[in-house]
Amino acid sequence: MVKIEFLGPISKEPMELNITSLDELSIILKDDKDVSSWLGSCAVALNDRILTSRDVTLKSGDKISLLPPVCGG
Repeated sequence: MVKIEFLGPISKEPMELNITSLDELSIILKDDKDVSSWLGSCAVALNDRILTSRDVTLKSGDKISLLPPVCGG
């Protein structure tokens, strides 16, 4: 299982999914009304490292974090 966490203003509890790719995750989240509007603007981290490519293989125990843009100073 891969743990998915939603940070910042995304109001969604963490979830665990049996997935092996970010494409699978994207398909699932596109149908989620709480998350779908954030998908185009979020950075994605795998095990606390920002990803620069979607071409990764996920394995059980991995953690994906969706990081929306934030304003601050």
